[in-house]
Amino acid sequence: MTKVGNKMGQVGISLPRDEIVQMKTKALRRGVWYRVLTKVERACIDLVIRVVERVRSFVLQKILCSILKKLEDVMESQVLRVMREMGGSLALKLSRIAQGWGNDSAWRWVKDAGFSRYLAITYMNAP
Repeated sequence: MTKVGNKMGQVGISLPRDEIVQMKTKALRRGVWYRVLTKVERACIDLVIRVVERVRSFVLQKILCSILKKLEDVMESQVLRVMREMGGSLALKLSRIAQGWGNDSAWRWVKDAGFSRYLAITYMNAP
């Protein structure tokens, strides 16, 4: 999605058809298209794909962005979700404990994405 200024002087998001088609295809493959979206939301996206090359209307952009955000949230992987929600806080706690034990380089653990991923997977697999 690319940023474009619209006629009202506000910065909006220009939605090209191919990005909308990609999202629809991904949702269909993962089996969330019919399960998550209402009939009206699916019809809205289908009509935009058939009729419009690039969405320029600010109102239509807002509607499509809310629908596409809904799809993105559902299709986000479980590991990424746990990383976002728990990984950083777990890394911060462990970093503070390690610093208290004298490990001076433990402050770097908070910024390490690999460590957050490791903690998220460990958290997911805990009994």
